[in-house]
Amino acid sequence: MKDVINSLIRRYHQKGILIDTNILLLYFVGTVNRERITRFNRTQQFIPEDYDLLLIIISKFRKLVTTPNILTEVSNFVDKLVEPERSQCFAIFALFVQNVDMLDEYYVKSLDAVNTEKFWKFGLTDSGILTLSKGKYLVLTDDFKLANYLQSVEVDVINFNNIRVFNWK
Repeated sequence: MKDVINSLIRRYHQKGILIDTNILLLYFVGTVNRERITRFNRTQQFIPEDYDLLLIIISKFRKLVTTPNILTEVSNFVDKLVEPERSQCFAIFALFVQNVDMLDEYYVKSLDAVNTEKFWKFGLTDSGILTLSKGKYLVLTDDFKLANYLQSVEVDVINFNNIRVFNWK
C-alpha cells in the first residue's frame, strides 16, 4: 500500500492534489487549534496526528486544487465553530484562498456536475470532484463511497482513512 501511495504522489507532485471537504476542514481546524480537532463535530473522527499527516501529504505537492463548492462547504462548517476559533479559521481560510502560487481553484458548472452518471448518489460537490479530477489530479478524501467509485472509474484517489491506518509517512 505504501508503494502505491508513494507512486501516486510522485505522479501528481507537479499536477496537484484535490482535497475533499472534510480533509480541508481538518487542515483549517488543526491550523488554528490541534486540540479542537477531536472536539469539533465535523472533525471529531480525526486526531491531532492526522493533521500532522495531512501537512506531510500537502508538502509533497506543488499545487492544491479545489472548487468553489468544496470551499463553500468548508466555509459553512467553519462557521459552526465558536469564537475566537471561528474568526481565526476564517483568517487562515482567506490566506489559503489568496495563495495563488499554491492553490488552483476551478469552477465546475453545476450543469456538468449534475449530468454525471452518479450525481444522484454523490451530490453536487462530489460530482464536481469527479468531473474535474478525471485524468488530471489526485484526489484525497475520507469518503469511502466516493473513493471506491472514483477508483472504479479510474480516477486516482487516496482514501485518507487508509493512510491513517497504515501510518504512512
